Amino acid sequence: MPSLEYHQIISQPIQRNMPHRIVMENMLRRAFDMVCALAGLAILVPIFAMIAVAIKLDDGGPVLYFQFRVGKGLRKFRLLKFRSMFCNCAGGSLLTAPHDARVTRVGRFLRKYKLDELPQLVNVLKGEMQLVGVRPQVESFVDIFRDEYEELLQTPPGITDLASLSFRNEEQLFHESSNEERYIAKILPFKLEMSLKYSRTRTLLSDLEILFRTVLGLQSPSTAWRNSGCDPAAHSLSEFISRNLT
Repeated sequence: MPSLEYHQIISQPIQRNMPHRIVMENMLRRAFDMVCALAGLAILVPIFAMIAVAIKLDDGGPVLYFQFRVGKGLRKFRLLKFRSMFCNCAGGSLLTAPHDARVTRVGRFLRKYKLDELPQLVNVLKGEMQLVGVRPQVESFVDIFRDEYEELLQTPPGITDLASLSFRNEEQLFHESSNEERYIAKILPFKLEMSLKYSRTRTLLSDLEILFRTVLGLQSPSTAWRNSGCDPAAHSLSEFISRNLT
């Protein structure tokens, strides 16, 4: 389970901005998200069509995948994704191992380049998500870290954030078994620590930096892991695992 040091970090006093500033920033952020989501959907129509055809030709199953996740105010919503797994593999692990047999050939390509996440622009338009925010989780994981998610989900979850950018290839940290135990005990606490720190100091400019880094496939900022005791981008993956996740 999460370490004592982690709980001490997230229990520190929260620095809150003035209410009027928060309201204005949220309004600007929402307007920006809607414009970007509309523009993105319009520009990506040809790519969406090619992905849909590829999924259909691969195994003939449905193009989109729906999963209930916990959103703003701890209310559930239906998260949209391009389907990347076979249709008859429900009930398995909530996490995906590097060579998971449930993933289709096309699904491996979509996951590698994060193309399976593109339909979530529709969730952004509906107000269920925002462009930058903590990634939406399944209810079982949220229940374990209830206090943390109650704070983070005062605003809608996001398509990307500092934690998801830093753990862009987190599936490489998984084994073929015990993925969920490892994720809950080791990886998710790091991600929540990072998300909480970012949410308490975020600005529109910092959100823009996260978006640009996500789209361009860049690493997280050098300040992302400040005072965290580890930085997977600064070491080899095996070194990071041996030092922090074993």
